[in-house]
Amino acid sequence: MLGSETERVDRRLWRIGVLLAVLGSETERVDRKLFSAPCSLLGSETENGSDGEIEEEIRNMIDRVEMEMEKGERHFVLVHGAGHGAWSWYRVLTLLKSAGHKVTALDLAVSGIHPKQAHELRSLSDYLEPLMEFMASLPAGERVILVGHSLGGAFNSVAMEKFPEKVSVAVYATALMPGPDFDFSAVYDEFFRRLESFMDSQFTFDQGPNNPPTSWLFGSNFMATKLYQLSPPEDLMLAMSLVRPFRLYGDDALWLKEAELTKEKYGSVRRVYIVCDQDNVLKEDFQRWMIENNPTDEVKVITGSDHMVMFSKPKELCSCLQEIADKYS
Repeated sequence: MLGSETERVDRRLWRIGVLLAVLGSETERVDRKLFSAPCSLLGSETENGSDGEIEEEIRNMIDRVEMEMEKGERHFVLVHGAGHGAWSWYRVLTLLKSAGHKVTALDLAVSGIHPKQAHELRSLSDYLEPLMEFMASLPAGERVILVGHSLGGAFNSVAMEKFPEKVSVAVYATALMPGPDFDFSAVYDEFFRRLESFMDSQFTFDQGPNNPPTSWLFGSNFMATKLYQLSPPEDLMLAMSLVRPFRLYGDDALWLKEAELTKEKYGSVRRVYIVCDQDNVLKEDFQRWMIENNPTDEVKVITGSDHMVMFSKPKELCSCLQEIADKYS
């Protein structure tokens, strides 16, 4: 009697072992809770289960795994805003990777650990070179979810124009969003018109004091009041040590020409805007003004978020991004 029961348990363990061996490479990517069943199943089977019940449970497990696999691994490309760098995505990057996605966070020129300095940039192409090189390097047929924050939204728009076939959906997270009939200069000018104060920010004038400033460095009070007022204090302290001056172009003719967007290319990519209702620098009415002038496929709202949504509401942002990926990619 004991021998036959032991044989049944051993046979059952062997079957589960084979299943996990076959699917082993996927268990790291698929939610681990899918594989909590074998342990509980062992306990019930030794009491009153049957081989048929075991096989049925294993088939159910396979079905659940296959459904997860059908969703596929999504590739998110995260593009930071002005003065920041790839480091600003560390919370969201961790969450997305933990959910089984591939994530690329880039430093644009003059950002993060990129070696160039603001005064060395001569064009928008110089600024966007890391993003454009990355997009060009993607294998044929691969499409990414392009996520831009703040000024990164405008930069992503240029990438969409140049590589529309490589973007499944573009996400603007409280970001600047120009369009074919709503060019960058219109968005840029309106942003500065609505900005109430630069506070303790610093500007440089490489072309002389009688010309517009050529770079902008956020001040600590500006960051605390306008950007990070609802974010964890440790993230504000991190940002104060890592932000860098960023190039200002204004009405530079070359910048505007390089930022031209068309309905045929940029307009062929689906877009989703994420509104952050407590943003003090790109205020909600400004965000909705851009959406009204350049309608998107969908609008989502994260309530209680400041401008730095990746710090103040990282879980909510990650949830939004995964919903967008499920729907559009």
